[in-house]
Amino acid sequence: MSKKYTIQKSPFVVPTTDGKLIEEHFGNATDGNSKVSIAHMIAPPGWSEPFQTPEFEEYTYIIKGKKQFNIDGEIVVLEAGQSIKIEKNTRIQYSNPFTEPCEYLAVCLPAFSMGLVHREDS
Repeated sequence: MSKKYTIQKSPFVVPTTDGKLIEEHFGNATDGNSKVSIAHMIAPPGWSEPFQTPEFEEYTYIIKGKKQFNIDGEIVVLEAGQSIKIEKNTRIQYSNPFTEPCEYLAVCLPAFSMGLVHREDS
């Protein structure tokens, strides 16, 4: 009988050029799961990425530090222990303009993919 669970001991580390650590535990890159992705991330101080309008819902839970969200022009800052759900097709920019790294979990439904994120040219 096959096991009814999967333990992830070696998440896929997404290559980045901006100093951000992305460890995808489940999702397209790790196990081909396009339904949901779960990633552990650490955004360094001063990090930001271009605006995007993803075709997926994104849930973020802050473990340590603070993260800034620019959601359709409204600035929202989350701190450790707080979480947020961003509806799909929402224009958003993620950043960490603070002095401490921000560690967080991100869950995307359906799973994150470059084809669905629609990042703007910076």
